Amino acid sequence: MTTHTIVSRDQWLEARRDLLAAEKDLSRRGDQVAQLRRQLPWVKVEKDYVFEGPDGHQALADLFGGRHQLLVQHFMLGPGWEEGCKGCSYMADHTDGMVPHLNQRDTAFVAISRAPYAEIVRFKRRMGWKFKWLSSNGTSFNYDFRVSFTPDEASEGSQAYNYGSSPYGKEELPGVSAFFKDDNGDVYHTYSTYGRGVDVMMGTYRMLDLTAKGRDEDGLAHPMSWVRHHDRYEPAKAAGASCCAAHS
Repeated sequence: MTTHTIVSRDQWLEARRDLLAAEKDLSRRGDQVAQLRRQLPWVKVEKDYVFEGPDGHQALADLFGGRHQLLVQHFMLGPGWEEGCKGCSYMADHTDGMVPHLNQRDTAFVAISRAPYAEIVRFKRRMGWKFKWLSSNGTSFNYDFRVSFTPDEASEGSQAYNYGSSPYGKEELPGVSAFFKDDNGDVYHTYSTYGRGVDVMMGTYRMLDLTAKGRDEDGLAHPMSWVRHHDRYEPAKAAGASCCAAHS
């Protein structure tokens, strides 16, 4: 572990006040960016997307549940996959607790994947999630919102993702999109975020950022390489534990 300077409480408070000034500046800048986000122009959704879910077949406009706003997690679960993406599952682990609060702010939430609905149900049951999750299989929804790609697009080495060219070479990638439905029933696409933008759903990261070790990902093959499906983690070792301790 990195060695830190040890100081008196008064010295710590001085350093903490300096950091607080930086944190407040970041918060103000975040508020400004959020305002810019709300000022984005909207695009009317003209296609008649129909999804399969727990309430049968529903159009995009039906997913709002009587509310004006809808948030969609583009969950990486392709047809025939044994299980969903670990990163998307990490995101989804934070969802059930948020949904009642989102609902109170005139906002519905659903996850949408390209896998057939029966495959979604199987994995959702395993993970114990309650949020609404639908299949876009047979529609162009995932492709239109640039989270699914044809084999040719994925094999080209550069695909249109996150408002630029991406080298990921995958047929499924993550995202979060926002929609608004007006009182006439017309639906508008207001926002989408991809790549690091999906961190917005990862509350665990926000909490780890408060700790001395932070996300503790230095030296890993890539960020999030430690993440597992929550039923695949091995029991965490206690601090200071080692293989020798078991034989003492």
